[in-house]
Amino acid sequence: MTIDTVAANDNAVTDISSDDHSDSDNGVDLSAVFEPYFRPDANTIVCGALNEEKVAALAKAGVELVINLQSEDELSFNESAAVERAGMSYEHLPINGAEELKQLKILAFDNILRQYHGKKMAMHCGSGNRVGAAIALRAGWLRGRKMDTAMERGRSHGLTKLEQEVHNRLLVPR
Repeated sequence: MTIDTVAANDNAVTDISSDDHSDSDNGVDLSAVFEPYFRPDANTIVCGALNEEKVAALAKAGVELVINLQSEDELSFNESAAVERAGMSYEHLPINGAEELKQLKILAFDNILRQYHGKKMAMHCGSGNRVGAAIALRAGWLRGRKMDTAMERGRSHGLTKLEQEVHNRLLVPR
């Protein structure tokens, strides 16, 4: 067992290395439903694009909020309506690639996370990569985390292909 001292909402939480959160997820094995699937802490799920079945699984697992970073043209169904029908809150903050990883978007992202502090949430884009990028930039720009810490936070939340871009952005003082 390890302690992650810079969780999504900056609380110290226990990170269970086995990734078995089925007890806290009402018996739902989310790792079997989502690919990709990242679980940086007990209250945070990061995944790729949703559909009706995945929305239902999140609701059954006790998720209270879905944050969608996909642009409108990436959506294949009315995600907002599906999430709200399932009894969860929905926030949509489109980040259309690296060019939109700007401080104003990260401030808006931070505002959403602060508004729902302590809630069980699922954050997603197409693959989790933009979520990881936003988390890393938030950690570095807004939380004052060192480069290594910010980048690790991003990777734990799905940062992959945008890693070099995020690293370069974190080098520029804000």
